[in-house]
Amino acid sequence: MTYEKKSDADLKRTLSPIQYKVARRDGTEPPFANEYWDKKDAGIYVDVVSGEPLFSSHDKYDSGTGWPSFTRPLEAGNIVEREDKGFLTTRTEVRSKHADSHLGHVFDDGPKPTGLRYCMNSAAMRFVPVDRLEAEGYGQYLSLFQKVAK
Repeated sequence: MTYEKKSDADLKRTLSPIQYKVARRDGTEPPFANEYWDKKDAGIYVDVVSGEPLFSSHDKYDSGTGWPSFTRPLEAGNIVEREDKGFLTTRTEVRSKHADSHLGHVFDDGPKPTGLRYCMNSAAMRFVPVDRLEAEGYGQYLSLFQKVAK
């Protein structure tokens, strides 16, 4: 699958104001008032700009922070980590590789098996439910969910 990086003008037309603020201007949405913080459905989360696969519902957990949190990325190659010295501290920012969308931050206070907490912004992602994976071009991830059902 190829991932297209769209122009800023196109993104301003196609993204909602909060999606644009988060993904393109490194913003943060409010905790407990975002689309996926408490979503429990099976599926994958993809970059809202490019569609590159980022996280699986299998690795999502309730961190108590009010943002969707994951123990690991679905496709590590689609994630870029970099030092963020803003907000009066040093954190590790998480961005999508192909679209360069700001996704959130990763912390080392997560549960086993990784000990990591990928604390993401819902506005930077789009959820693709299991029953839409094939139709939307993510059929290669169906087997992750079929194994669980058996």
